[in-house]
Amino acid sequence: MRPADLMLLLVIFGIMYFLLIRPQQKKLKEHQAMLSALRRGDQVVTQGGIMGKVTKVKDDSNEVEVEIASGVNVRVIKSTIASVVNKTEPAKN
Repeated sequence: MRPADLMLLLVIFGIMYFLLIRPQQKKLKEHQAMLSALRRGDQVVTQGGIMGKVTKVKDDSNEVEVEIASGVNVRVIKSTIASVVNKTEPAKN
């Protein structure tokens, strides 16, 4: 393998790193930070498209309880929450 070929491979790898790998890692860190900042009263959207309000955050597990309609609560895995629509003040106990 010639030195020019090796340099070309390194340049291609560098471009792939900055265009694909690095942005994906940054997005993953932002998503994890969003999930760790979840609290009662936040309005969220799940990856399935269900909108609801967080009613309970379980610190010891990876589940949250989301109210999707009046009196209808579902348990969802934290990682399935796609985004937080509204950050609200935590609901009173």
